[in-house]
Amino acid sequence: MTEGPLLPIVDEDSAPFFEGALQGELRVQRCAASGRLVFPPRALSPFAPGGPLEWVAVSGRGTIWSFAVPHPPLLPWYAERAPYAVVAVALEEDPTVRLIGNLVARPGGALNEVDPATVQIGAAVRIAFERVAPELALARWMLA
Repeated sequence: MTEGPLLPIVDEDSAPFFEGALQGELRVQRCAASGRLVFPPRALSPFAPGGPLEWVAVSGRGTIWSFAVPHPPLLPWYAERAPYAVVAVALEEDPTVRLIGNLVARPGGALNEVDPATVQIGAAVRIAFERVAPELALARWMLA
């Protein structure tokens, strides 16, 4: 059983994303052939089969495309914080690229600081990375 939040496994494909997160920079992949953005990280482009991908920094701005409000039963760490908002954010640079994260009121804020009843689809947000382990920062989102 876990004492804290579930953390992602950083692998070869996702390492540049998490390296950027530690520096406060949102990085996604771009297909070298088509120029389209790609997320989640992967080894090859879905737009040019076998085509290479490159990492680029993006603005970290977007809009809430969808959201969910988890309620118990949850793992203990999450149950203590519920209810809270988990948002799917469409990036400003390409709304078909969406990232998932928690909506917080301020950098480093608690997951349940934002009343889920106030969350609105289409609301403008910006990223705020939170260091959750010495070598890991996660994407959180704040209203812009």
